[in-house]
Amino acid sequence: FDVREKGSGNAGTTNMLRSVGKKAAVITLLCDILKGVVSIGIALIAGNIVKNVDKAVLVQIAGILVVVGHTFPIFFEFKGGKGVATSLGVIMMINWKIGLICLVFALVLMVLTQMVSVGSIGAAILYPVLTIFITQNYIVTGNYIISSIIIAVLVVFNHRSNVKRLL
Repeated sequence: FDVREKGSGNAGTTNMLRSVGKKAAVITLLCDILKGVVSIGIALIAGNIVKNVDKAVLVQIAGILVVVGHTFPIFFEFKGGKGVATSLGVIMMINWKIGLICLVFALVLMVLTQMVSVGSIGAAILYPVLTIFITQNYIVTGNYIISSIIIAVLVVFNHRSNVKRLL
């Protein structure tokens, strides 16, 4: 069956867990994270092949577009996941320290509130804040503030129904 026809109607890990089970949820989570990792890897390879290109900009564009593509997939009538795991893969590739901080922050919020959406939204909001203060350990040197804001907005936008319920 199409998991988007069950539970929350979302194709993400949380709905997979609720609708199908733990194994399917773990596979979904890993594949979504890998989607972000692979896109950044391809951007780095392309940046090494193409001369006179700003690798940091290429990495940022790849990061934004993989989250957009995950959220609004052409092949599934623009109805995809919320972009959290894919964003995590992107962030872990761009700056593993920021990625780990966001992951731990999300997990703590999830445990405290018993709501995955609160952890996801909280980590998304934390991401651009951390890019302002953490200036080392980036895969390619550059300014990641704008791209981090765009990714955060995408994730929060994708949780808009959750935000309405929370409010």
